[in-house]
Amino acid sequence: MSFDDIIDRRGTHCSKWDKMEAIYGVPADTGIAMWVADMDFRPPQVVQYALQAQIDHGVHGYFGDDSEYLAAIQWWMENRHGWKVDAEAIFTTHGLVNGTAMCVDAFTQPGDGVVLFTPVYHAFARVINAAERRVVECPLTNASGRYEMDFDAYDALMTGDEKMVILCSPHNPGGRVWTREELQGVADFAKRHDLVLVSDEIHHDLVMPGHKHIPMAQIDGIEDRLVMMTATTKTFNIAGGHTGNVIIHDPKLRERFARRMAALGVSANSFGLIMATAAYTPEGAAWVDELTAYLDGNLRLFDEAVNAIPGLSSMPLESTYLAWVDFSGTGMAPAEFQERVEKSAAIAANHGATFGTGGESFMRFNLATPRARVEEACDRLVKAFSDLQ
Repeated sequence: MSFDDIIDRRGTHCSKWDKMEAIYGVPADTGIAMWVADMDFRPPQVVQYALQAQIDHGVHGYFGDDSEYLAAIQWWMENRHGWKVDAEAIFTTHGLVNGTAMCVDAFTQPGDGVVLFTPVYHAFARVINAAERRVVECPLTNASGRYEMDFDAYDALMTGDEKMVILCSPHNPGGRVWTREELQGVADFAKRHDLVLVSDEIHHDLVMPGHKHIPMAQIDGIEDRLVMMTATTKTFNIAGGHTGNVIIHDPKLRERFARRMAALGVSANSFGLIMATAAYTPEGAAWVDELTAYLDGNLRLFDEAVNAIPGLSSMPLESTYLAWVDFSGTGMAPAEFQERVEKSAAIAANHGATFGTGGESFMRFNLATPRARVEEACDRLVKAFSDLQ
């Protein structure tokens, strides 16, 4: 398999391609889908083999004995991230949006404040609001195209009603790989305000060359309030398996979470467990290394083209495959630059305002697609803004 292979996903119940016309008005036949954060690549062959073996077996009953699955998670976290995980600390949820919702349910009450560093992954606010909690935005500082945190400002925003803070690490949509000092700052902030710290690290394997992700679990003095969230789904493009891991080493937090899991009857999808077990292997690791090199090439191509368009600026991406493009230099209102992207370029990309305060002048573009398609998208964007040249 080559990452250059064009796989037509239209008409396959694919959210990314089959819903872009209804949501963005981008034609299904000629448009390019660059919004939903999944990849247009098949997962590694080892995952396909595992699924085929299950199909060949032909009986799809309840899953039992998850020891191999748990061992695979432990192996991956230690070998890829230098992080030792206890098997009893691992919970499996229906993906990490469900994991986030479970954390909000387990550790907060209606009316409590939940802190987000915005702009940030839009599903966080959606879940918080749906649970009748209060979103507390702590805006990131855009320092010459690089997001940074201002904890003095965040301290001043706290009212005492906040009970949780959710960190996106690495950051989506800005692509930051937070430094150890920044992570320690988040940990200290959580301690100062007595917040449960939920660290969503779903993009932790998708880090560009020259950068290194540090798990929040390796930061000192935070274990008694820390909830880690990881998954195979983003790394290996198997999000349809809806399998995520909430990892809690503190016994008290773990007991509270387990109680809510039991009360809601949450149990794992056998196909998700099979795929995750197959992915977290040396074969899967080799595939990820090839993937990140390919994504880095796509990023370089995209940034060179976009940054050459007057008024557009693509934030330097340290991780993820999600380019975060600032249109503020054009002087255009969001409706105008969005119309150019969607109508003139026929590209479906996420609107920045959906990520919260600070995202209004941006759009997010998914670069996890064959390079020829990235090249085509670049050509279309150049033409859509040709009057600025």
